[in-house]
Amino acid sequence: MFLLTSMPVGGAETLLVSLVGRLSRARFAPELCCLKELGPLGQVLACQIPAHCGLLAHKYDGRVLPRLVQLLRRRRIDILITVGAGDKMFWGRLAARLAGVPVVLCAVHSTGWPDRIGRLNRLLTGLTDGFIAVADAHGRYLVECEGFPAPKVHVIRNGVDTQGFARRSDKASYRAALGLPPRAPVVGIVAALRPEKNHALFLRGAGRVLRRIPTAQFVVVGDGPQRTELARLAAQLGIDRSVHFLGTRTDIPDLLAALDVFAITSDAEANPVSILEAMSAGLPVVATQVGSVSESVGDGKTGYLVPAGAEEPLAARLIELLAAPRRARAWAPPAARGSGGTDPLTKWLRDTKP
Repeated sequence: MFLLTSMPVGGAETLLVSLVGRLSRARFAPELCCLKELGPLGQVLACQIPAHCGLLAHKYDGRVLPRLVQLLRRRRIDILITVGAGDKMFWGRLAARLAGVPVVLCAVHSTGWPDRIGRLNRLLTGLTDGFIAVADAHGRYLVECEGFPAPKVHVIRNGVDTQGFARRSDKASYRAALGLPPRAPVVGIVAALRPEKNHALFLRGAGRVLRRIPTAQFVVVGDGPQRTELARLAAQLGIDRSVHFLGTRTDIPDLLAALDVFAITSDAEANPVSILEAMSAGLPVVATQVGSVSESVGDGKTGYLVPAGAEEPLAARLIELLAAPRRARAWAPPAARGSGGTDPLTKWLRDTKP
C-alpha cells in the first residue's frame, strides 16, 4: 500500500501513477490510501487499484491512527510505503507497527522543510525498514542532515518515460493552442506555486529578460497557495501581459513542446521530475543549483546552473539562450540523453521493485 496525504498533480505523484501502471499484477497487488482526499491523480489510480481516503479530518485528528490500523489489518497489507514527509510518514509508521505490517518503507522526495523531517518523525526511525532517496546528494542529505542510518537509506533516482516527451516538430500548433505568438521566445516553469519554488525569482528574472528581449513570453504551469500573490507581483513588475499562468495541467508534453527554454528557480529541491521531463523534451534548462539538480543538469552542456536566489545570473543565462537559439537547439540531443537514457522509468521501476 502507498500512503500519501493526497495526490495532486506533481512530480512524485506522477511517478507513482507510472509505477503502479507498470507493476506486475502477478507479483503485486498495489493499493492506495490518501489520508485526506484522493486528489486528481488519486482519482486516476482509483480506476486501476483499490483506493481509500478520508481517514484524517483535520491536522490534529488522532482518530486517524485506529482508522489506519484497521484498514491495514483488513486489507492484509504486507508492505507499506509512505510517500513524502509529514503526517503520512508519522501516522503511517505508527499504524504499521500496531497492525503488524512486515515491511515499512518511507519514500522521501523533497528537502528544505522548515524543521527538516521533524522531531517526531525522526523519533520513529527505528520503526522503518528503509528510506528511499531520489538522488545521490539527496541520500547524503538524509544521512547527514536528517540523521537517518546510512544502511537504511537507498537511492532510487527519479526517472521519466522519455518517449512520451520526445521533442516535437510542430511547435507553432502547440503555441497556438496556448494563445502564444508563433515566433516569440518562450520560457516556461512547471512547479507548484509554493514558497520553496520561488516563482518570485522567476518573475523578477522575466522582468530583466523583457528589458532586453521585449517579445519574450513566460509560461507558469502549476497551482498553489501563492497564485494570487504571484499574479499581483507580475502586475507590479509590469510584465503581466507577457506572463501566462496556466494552472494545473496534465498535458505537460504538449506544453513543453511550446517552449524554447525551461527554468526552475527553487530554493530547495531533491531531484525534480519536471527537469527530467524538460530534458527528455530536448529543452535546455536554467536551474538554481540546489539539492541534486546538478546530477541532472550539466552546466554548460545541457543547461546552466545559477546560484539560488540570484536574479541577475538567472536572467543573464535566459537571455543568452534566447538570443542564441542555435545553441539551444544544439543542446537538445544532449539534454534528452542527460535525462537518463532511452527509458529511465524502466530502470527506476526495476530498482524500485523488491
